[in-house]
Amino acid sequence: MTCDAARRLLASCGQEHVLKYWGSLDSVGRKALLKQVSAISAGDTLRCMKALSTKGASAVSTAGGRAPKVAVPTKALKAKWTAAGERELRAGRVAALLVAGGQGSRLGYDGPKGAYPIGPVTGRPLFWYHARKILAKKLQYGKSVPWYVMTSEANDADTKRCFRENGYFGLDRRDVVFFTQGMWPCMDEEGRMLLKSKGEIATSPDGHGGVLAALSRSGALADMKRRGIRHVFFFQVDNPLVNIADPAFIGFHLLEKSEYSLKLCAKTDPFEKVGVPMAFGKTWRMVEYSEMTKEDALRKAKDGRLYHLYGSPAIHVFDRAFLEREAREDMPLHLAFKKIPCIGKDGKSVKPDSPNGYKFEKFIFDLMPKARKCAFLAFDKADEFSPLKNATGDDSQETCRRDMMAKWRRALVRAGVEMRDDAVFEVDEALFGPISGE
Repeated sequence: MTCDAARRLLASCGQEHVLKYWGSLDSVGRKALLKQVSAISAGDTLRCMKALSTKGASAVSTAGGRAPKVAVPTKALKAKWTAAGERELRAGRVAALLVAGGQGSRLGYDGPKGAYPIGPVTGRPLFWYHARKILAKKLQYGKSVPWYVMTSEANDADTKRCFRENGYFGLDRRDVVFFTQGMWPCMDEEGRMLLKSKGEIATSPDGHGGVLAALSRSGALADMKRRGIRHVFFFQVDNPLVNIADPAFIGFHLLEKSEYSLKLCAKTDPFEKVGVPMAFGKTWRMVEYSEMTKEDALRKAKDGRLYHLYGSPAIHVFDRAFLEREAREDMPLHLAFKKIPCIGKDGKSVKPDSPNGYKFEKFIFDLMPKARKCAFLAFDKADEFSPLKNATGDDSQETCRRDMMAKWRRALVRAGVEMRDDAVFEVDEALFGPISGE
């Protein structure tokens, strides 16, 4: 891209100021800035400006939102679902999709969150536990479960290095597909792109909902189709307990003829910070905990339990065809008012002590209203959800390791192993076999 072409592109979306300091940049700085500008979509920029002018989507009342009918597994139902899911796994029609664009900064770790050393004994990284579960499925069913890993610009190189240095954790490297999520410019309240430096636009990742555009742009969706994938198991990097490509969940999704299936767990507190699916008419949408009124949160069902009992930890199964269809459509934008270091109007660097600009994100659950059918399956949090988010306290490395060992202990005891209560240990699921909640 030439400077003149960059000026024309920026002028088409009211961002001419991005080249304000062009004259002060050296050849390297100019080349880098032109590369950034060449990746800008005028249409997407105008969408951001429009969203900013209305501060995002208008608030929607949660009054009248109906709780979903959540399937609770019985022994017979689980056997039926598992049999159906195992057929899909043996046919090689299941893929795993991981969103892993985050850094471990909140954990005091300088690197991708997936590389954080979570192993109770070995200090193995989060990625290792996910990979060994995927390998266990291949060993059990005789077909690969290709693994699509979404990184970010900030951690792509380090993530790939972690996989290389660990021999892809025993997986065939041809079955691990990396792709990078999109970056969106940050803007001030007037809709002007912020500059991180005189030669760089301030950007931020486009959120886990950006996975659709990234899958399409990278060719990963086409790769899924080429492999004959029909079901895509979606999960986030910070949950080492997740039961990846769970055959019962795959079978449930298939037999329900669902396009978008969600695992849900019972909330431990009415105000727990999880999204809650609600139906409005015939349309499903995810209601953020911050959107729920006190009355909604405390509402009771006839059996005395919370009416909106189940929350979502972002464990999903999608039809690949559904993802392909929706990848062609724009997703809603969500705004976050943040403190963003930038170049001030006087040309000097600013490190704000209060929010000064907006980041734009897309959320994966905004696909819910688009699905022809959604289905919901209950699961036990103790078996499948213990996120790593904080350095200490709840959802920390301490609670994660505790919950990992508690799950393994239950499986070993079921297998007839006698365990000391104070034992510190690890289980390799590729060797032991997939561990479910049974």
